[in-house]
Amino acid sequence: MMLKRVGIIGLGEYLPERVLTNADLEKMVETSDEWITTRTGIKERRLRDKGEAASDLAIRAASSALEDAHLEPRDIDLVIVATITADMPFPSVSSILQGALQIPRAACFDISAACAGFVYAITTAQQFIAGGDYKNALVVGAETLSAVTDWQDRDTCVLFGDGAGAAVVSEVRSGGILSACLGADGSKGSLLMIPAGGSRQPASHQTVDQRGHFIKMQGNKLFKLAVTLMTGAAQDALKKAGLECKDIDLVIPHQANMRIIMAMAKKLNLPQEKIYLNIEKYGNMSSASTATALCEAVKESRVKKGDIVLLDAFGAGLVWGACVIEW
Repeated sequence: MMLKRVGIIGLGEYLPERVLTNADLEKMVETSDEWITTRTGIKERRLRDKGEAASDLAIRAASSALEDAHLEPRDIDLVIVATITADMPFPSVSSILQGALQIPRAACFDISAACAGFVYAITTAQQFIAGGDYKNALVVGAETLSAVTDWQDRDTCVLFGDGAGAAVVSEVRSGGILSACLGADGSKGSLLMIPAGGSRQPASHQTVDQRGHFIKMQGNKLFKLAVTLMTGAAQDALKKAGLECKDIDLVIPHQANMRIIMAMAKKLNLPQEKIYLNIEKYGNMSSASTATALCEAVKESRVKKGDIVLLDAFGAGLVWGACVIEW
């Protein structure tokens, strides 16, 4: 069977209006703008409104992506949402999104691959469409990390923000997704986790008192692993596509930490002008980071038809993923 060529035909994003600056954080914990900027590259991040959930952000980003693709909700037959901050354990964010946008009878599921979630979701959608089972997939990365951030922990609260990015994935005549590399190492899952709230440690007075429902991270160990994993994933994905680093026109990396991104670029021998950055404005939005960065890069004409674009991400799990796209 001849597999179909699959690509992205529409993009959208939604960033909450509320801005939390480094100056604001200086009033909350013992930190400084200089300390945060030097170590992370982050100046500010967006935070959801009170009561706003991941699905609310996803709906707005998805609506923009559908408009950009010139499609109606009825044209979508597959909905995939990447998130680690779902509205609730069930139903899925994808199901809530489907209901809100009145997408009839589409298959729906969520992916929990943390910061690599959007790359995982795009690659998954490609497989469904390439085989001919589905025609148009709506893929969303949506996160409300402020809901699981410990605002008393200065090592983590400076990093995270909220947002959503979306893509419509369909059959294309030329270009499209050329290759992908996905991987994981579950033995290192404890380096980045939310320990409580699941079946192992159900919510209780004790888990709340111990602040177990917030992000716990071993940053120093993650830093070195992130550089190695993102570099390796990029190289593997390029090799699968029959390309080399010199063929890349733009890298859209997960916006976790400026120093991680620059170290990865150095290992790949890529100049800074080939790296897209918006970490200064939004911080780390997990699965939404790569999605919104891709959307903004296209809006800013940093991506043109025929360009080779590399999506590259790592996250809790540990998981990693890279995807090569000919635009």
